[in-house]
Amino acid sequence: MTVHFIGAGPGAPDLLTLRGRDLLARCPVCLYAGSIVPREMLAHCPPDARLVDTAALTLDAIEAEYAAAFAAGQEVARLHSGDLSIWSAVAEQIRRLLRLGIPYTLTPGVPAFAAAASALQRELTVPEVAQSVVLTRVSGRASAMPAAETLAAFGATGATLAIHLGIHALDRIVDELTPSRGADCPVAVVVRVSWPDQRVVRGTLGSIVGLMAAEPAERTALVLVGRALEAEGFRDSALYDPDYRRRFRS
Repeated sequence: MTVHFIGAGPGAPDLLTLRGRDLLARCPVCLYAGSIVPREMLAHCPPDARLVDTAALTLDAIEAEYAAAFAAGQEVARLHSGDLSIWSAVAEQIRRLLRLGIPYTLTPGVPAFAAAASALQRELTVPEVAQSVVLTRVSGRASAMPAAETLAAFGATGATLAIHLGIHALDRIVDELTPSRGADCPVAVVVRVSWPDQRVVRGTLGSIVGLMAAEPAERTALVLVGRALEAEGFRDSALYDPDYRRRFRS
């Protein structure tokens, strides 16, 4: 028996990986985050699978589901939104599985920031403009940010910022980033990325609060900040330059 953690991706049912689909199809038990995982993905589960919506469950209750499946020798598909590597609450579940001696696997999903870049039709790293992407969030009720991990500090790097779980604090984001980035720095808010009702709002640090006030978003929105979002006139990468020597090109 194994618990298979599966990243469901940002929302579109067809962004589930083939490996995730195949794992869903073979597991007689599926625990899924019903508040954000599309129900269409559950169609890949066996017809008689036990489906458990974990949206209202505590960690203890989720652990009990794992223990019961382990006792019954049933494999479990644990379907999480997005990708498992960031803000997935997988780490605390793994800790309990290790304590119980239950094996597990992790299958990655398409991360929201990558889906947002596709929605914007932009690359987040542009030569000599930005070569780093910072994935971060703001402090909230679930957990506070470490003291050194501030938006002001990340903003000073010039990297493209992908700010998750922060749409409720848009004013604070603007206040902390404007001193280092300037009011004209491009900003994009992607609401419910890849879902049928996806919405993209483009602006600057100086205008984004007003733009979002016209049609607010309360959750499931990603804030992207950086010059790469609107970069023009940048130099080409050397990768495809005819004078760039590489082992795949004579």
